[in-house]
Amino acid sequence: MRCLLDTHVWIWSQESPEQLGAKTRRELSDIDHERFVSAISTLEIARLMHLGLLRLKHTFAEWEELSLTELSASTIDLTHEIAWEAYNLPGTFHNDPADRVLVATARIKKLTLITADELILRYPHVKTLRASA
Repeated sequence: MRCLLDTHVWIWSQESPEQLGAKTRRELSDIDHERFVSAISTLEIARLMHLGLLRLKHTFAEWEELSLTELSASTIDLTHEIAWEAYNLPGTFHNDPADRVLVATARIKKLTLITADELILRYPHVKTLRASA
């Protein structure tokens, strides 16, 4: 499987893995699977830290390096194609810009989005895996 981690899944994988279901933990540890995080997740993490809603065990730079190494994950940058797709998604989707970018990224890159976000899980135009599974 090729998967994209929603921001909270990336955070949980490092800070509180008990929030992830057994299937998700297996997917994240399977060396045959490719894992990705979006650069938009860094923006979300920076926002949460700025607002005092998130504290990481390390500085962000250290946390990013350690987490990407532990997950064997690669970063997907925000491209013009992804940005355009984010506001041209088929059907009805909510207005959160980061969620739109994550869904657009998963669709364009043909990735399974691992998330606990019910709005994303109910959106029929992207392949998902429930993070609590």
